[in-house]
Amino acid sequence: MNDYDTITTEERWCSTEEVAAMLGLDPSTLRRWRTHEPIQGPPFSRLSPRLTLYSLADVRAWLAARRIDPGRAA
Repeated sequence: MNDYDTITTEERWCSTEEVAAMLGLDPSTLRRWRTHEPIQGPPFSRLSPRLTLYSLADVRAWLAARRIDPGRAA
């Protein structure tokens, strides 16, 4: 058993491509959001100029904050 065996779903980190697939977006959309002023999209961690990761928990929280309930929107 290694450290990766104990990572929960909420602790998981995802690549730009993985998050784009989850959201039904092209990865270029996430890249554009990261370079837009002001920065848009879910929170991210830039580990190097070529590697950016997203916490799955952050992506879920970002989505939840944008949720609109039509029954309450009236």
